Amino acid sequence: MMRKPVDLGDPDRLYMVTGGRSEADASLDLVTLIVSECEPSTGMQSEHVRILELCRHPTAVVEIAAELKLPITVVRILLGDLCALGKVSARHPRAAASVAGLPETALLQEVLHGLRNL
Repeated sequence: MMRKPVDLGDPDRLYMVTGGRSEADASLDLVTLIVSECEPSTGMQSEHVRILELCRHPTAVVEIAAELKLPITVVRILLGDLCALGKVSARHPRAAASVAGLPETALLQEVLHGLRNL
C-alpha cells in the first residue's frame, strides 16, 4: 500500500501566516493543553480566531494542528503570539498532574510494564 505524501501546505501561505517567522515557542510541546481566555477580536488573523474558537475547552497543541491542517511549528508560532497577548493560556499536563496529586509518569510506566508482563 502506497502512502500519500503529507501536504504541508503552500509555503507562501505558511510564510504569510507566520509573518516569516520560523522559531516556535519551545515550551509548547505536543500535549500542552491550550485554553482560550477571551473571545476573538475584530481584525484578528483568521488562524488566531480559529484557535480561540477551538480552545474554548482545553485542547492539545497536536489536536489544534490537526484541526487547522497546519504543521506543528506553524501552530506553535501562532500559539506563542496568542500566549504573549494573554489570549490563551498553556497548561502542561505533567505539571498539572503533580499539583493535583496524581501519580508521576515514571510510576505509571512501571505499572503499565508490570501489567504487560502478566
